[in-house]
Amino acid sequence: MVALILPTNALYFYMDATTPRCFMEELPKDTLVVGHYEAQQYEPSTNTYVPAPNINMLITVDETFDNDHRVVNQRGSSSGRFTFTAADAGDHRICFAPSGAPTSGWLSSGMPGGDRGAIKFTLDLAIGETSSIESTDKGKIDDIVQKVRDLNGRLQDIKREQVFQREREAEFRDQSEATNARVVKWTFIQLVVLGATCAWQLTHLRSFFIKQKLT
Repeated sequence: MVALILPTNALYFYMDATTPRCFMEELPKDTLVVGHYEAQQYEPSTNTYVPAPNINMLITVDETFDNDHRVVNQRGSSSGRFTFTAADAGDHRICFAPSGAPTSGWLSSGMPGGDRGAIKFTLDLAIGETSSIESTDKGKIDDIVQKVRDLNGRLQDIKREQVFQREREAEFRDQSEATNARVVKWTFIQLVVLGATCAWQLTHLRSFFIKQKLT
């Protein structure tokens, strides 16, 4: 399959913190769409727009030609990425709805131009970026595969270490049991020798006392 690669559409616009912004995009069938976005919040102290980690974005994509069938319903942070594939040719409505940002009512008077919203939204939309996406996904999959291989290698090392420890423990246990058996054996031999010695001494003393009485 030959990938259709079209130029990237990069744009930015200003929006209120409570009002979604939508636009239409006509797409051919089986077209892959990749969007990268970033929302920035107005900072009055510097009179500029700065990154806003407190802002969340709801991204929706509806097929207007199919009773507004929703193909994307994604909630993300202030910056991120979304992808979808056009199932059929026609107009698609792409909307962005912010949440978590202060409203622009008290900020608008200090903003450049006075009528801009509290949020500056930058959108980089690539249409038909099939080969690039496949390459990116393949790279991520290769990274995951390599990590899995590394984890498997570590697991094998741990298993070998456990087997080695069990063998050492078994060897130590065998040595301990053999030592205990030798101790018991020598103790028994010493008791036998001691008993024999005592019996011999008693017999000798008895004979000695009998001889003394006879004399």
